[in-house]
Amino acid sequence: MFNKSLYLAKFDETEHSILFSELKETTSGGKCCLFSIEGGKKMNYKAVIFDMDGTLLNTVEDLADSVNYVMNQYGFPTKTVDEVKHCVGSGAAVFIGRVIPDGKNNEKFNEVLKSYKAYYLDHCNIKTGPYEHIIDLLAELKNRGYKIAIVSNKSMGAVKELSDLYFKDYVDVAIGVEEGLQRKPAPDECLAAIRELRVSKDDCIYVGDSEIDHLTAINTGIKCISCLWGFRTREELLAAGAEGNFFVEDPMEILDILK
Repeated sequence: MFNKSLYLAKFDETEHSILFSELKETTSGGKCCLFSIEGGKKMNYKAVIFDMDGTLLNTVEDLADSVNYVMNQYGFPTKTVDEVKHCVGSGAAVFIGRVIPDGKNNEKFNEVLKSYKAYYLDHCNIKTGPYEHIIDLLAELKNRGYKIAIVSNKSMGAVKELSDLYFKDYVDVAIGVEEGLQRKPAPDECLAAIRELRVSKDDCIYVGDSEIDHLTAINTGIKCISCLWGFRTREELLAAGAEGNFFVEDPMEILDILK
């Protein structure tokens, strides 16, 4: 007997919780088959929703270079790439709040945030590029008829620019932070993508690399694939409660989960 589980995610000082039906994974002939607990039927996904940073694109060096440029401008200590990797994922305001002294209480916070956003928008594609096999994965998903979306806590401008540059032949919908949409892990961006794709939640599966992505999938009410080539380790994801997710070490492994 499988029970529904209550997951609780806290963000923006507001608690959001949903009831999420667990999925059972079984193996038949060496291929993964997914079954819904209530219906006992194989899950036939029609759409894949991807996070951007740490999932499709390795953006960490441009993020680090941009924030360190601004930190130098204001005389603040710079950050290593590894430090930046563990500070990103929740949007620019949270990122800057994590890297400057005294966080959002710093009297220069708004000024630094504005400077960072402007600099990064102009320098978001210096060292950035797709992870190995990502283009192969997206091409095969498109060939198989899947709809593809990107949802990101980057600004809408940066998301559109990078999506058009690298993925215009594959991605149907790309959504970033804009007025009227709460950032992830709120479900707003995913739900907007689902509407634009003209599919249902049951048709979708989410792919991301962080605890924010794990919680986003929960709050949206869809299953999550956690990728291990990005900004978080398996251990960090398990510590965040992602033990019920699928874990993949190479993008092409996602195809086996969707079969």
